[in-house]
Amino acid sequence: MLRTNKENLVKLSVQGEVSAPIYNAMGKLDHNGHTFVLPGTGGISYNVKIGDPACTFMGDHVEPGVSTKNYEEKASNAYNFLSCVGNETTVITGGAKGRKGFVTGTHGGIEHVIMYFDPETLELLNIGDKINVRAFGQGLKLLDWPDITVMNLDPALLEKMNITEEDGRLIVPVAKTVPGCLMGSGLGANTTKKGDYDITMFDEGLVKEYGLDELRFGDIVALLDCDNTNGRNFITGALSIGVIVHGSCLISGHGPGVTTLFSCLNGKLGYKLDPKANLADILL
Repeated sequence: MLRTNKENLVKLSVQGEVSAPIYNAMGKLDHNGHTFVLPGTGGISYNVKIGDPACTFMGDHVEPGVSTKNYEEKASNAYNFLSCVGNETTVITGGAKGRKGFVTGTHGGIEHVIMYFDPETLELLNIGDKINVRAFGQGLKLLDWPDITVMNLDPALLEKMNITEEDGRLIVPVAKTVPGCLMGSGLGANTTKKGDYDITMFDEGLVKEYGLDELRFGDIVALLDCDNTNGRNFITGALSIGVIVHGSCLISGHGPGVTTLFSCLNGKLGYKLDPKANLADILL
């Protein structure tokens, strides 16, 4: 059993609402210089959910399940910083009032908190319905592993991830590994306590070698040579572990997004491959 400081963490209510999709009427430009018009961020994705392929839907930055946002700037900052993957969510207005789900990730730039709800609830939800999040997890520490930084992670989810200790390292099951050279949009951000950064998918050889075309929404992945301790950097020997929160993209420098859960600089954090290292397998 991992010893943590969860009894000292603060559990707060933060609130958003189901956000409407937005789009530029002129479309977007892909990495080959071609204009495209495809579904993107926002709204209620009725047929895109955690466990589904992240790279096969005809979309750009598609978010699985329900996209939510707080439209007041400071409240939005708290909503995104404090909401953690695995947090319980409750619909508090509209036809789905009282229905529960959970946070699956946060998406930077658009500033969305993304959530899973069951199919019945999706049919009852509407744009603008308000949702409460029991924000719990920021400040979480592994008491016996001070060199490993934890962020954006509900302690209850941590306890379900089948993490083990082997040869002086903490081993986290992951569905895929990702070479750090493929990390794009979001690299250089000065915080990792919200948002995500993207796996670029334009090097066909590396994508095939690492099986990244098989990524699923909700996959836990290991980012090799990536430091996410306080910001997003490429550092040889570092390791970060996160979760796939949005789908693939056609824009240069973009791709499936990863919200960070763990980061370590000195080799104390490790991983093992497990095809069931996905939020759908862990939480549903």
